[in-house]
Amino acid sequence: MLTLTDLTLHYGHSQILHGISMQAALGEVTCVMGTNGVGKTSLIKAISGTHPRSGGELELNGEALPPLPAHKMAWKGVAYVPQGREIFPLMTVRENLESGFACLPKDEHFVPDEIFDLFPVLKQMQNRRGGDLSGGQQQQLAIARALITKPKLLLLDEPTEGIQPNIIQQIGDVIRHLRSKGEMAIVLVEQYFDFAYDLADRFVVLRRGSILMEGARQDLSREQVLQGVTV
Repeated sequence: MLTLTDLTLHYGHSQILHGISMQAALGEVTCVMGTNGVGKTSLIKAISGTHPRSGGELELNGEALPPLPAHKMAWKGVAYVPQGREIFPLMTVRENLESGFACLPKDEHFVPDEIFDLFPVLKQMQNRRGGDLSGGQQQQLAIARALITKPKLLLLDEPTEGIQPNIIQQIGDVIRHLRSKGEMAIVLVEQYFDFAYDLADRFVVLRRGSILMEGARQDLSREQVLQGVTV
């Protein structure tokens, strides 16, 4: 679904990513790991179009794409759940979900039952403002809003950050369910090692904006991955 070749990214004169080449396949979770400041969020921003890449190639579903802004990447089937969630705090839960309709044709402007099956708490709180939800509920809302767009590539940036353990488990269950359907590729940026290791089919470990280690789960031991993400 996603292939990156020699991707680079700059913030002003500072180069953040150095020649990143990786793949993310349908029906798999590709986990991007590393310590703080190694470029994980920058990589997700480059893929999503939130920050334009400086160079390199990005191929999505067999189509080579030039650097495109985030809304055009969303139309191409890329959904991005950013670190910090960024829901609309003054809009209701339902209105937040409906904001995902912008990527869909008019006859698909409805909230599928599966969204509330995956996140039952959102059904109960449809008329509550997003800003009144707990952090864990806001995270569920952010993921649900992304799923409304029916993505082929789902990008999750630190979905467990600041979340209570029971909701972390629910989010893990949702990711497993989405993977089992085989309809999307999932790229997960995650600091919580056990959560990431348990879910990942493939690992990409970054250090100083470059790939330190990359491979399928069966080819990398837990100790190897842990060593790669340890300072």
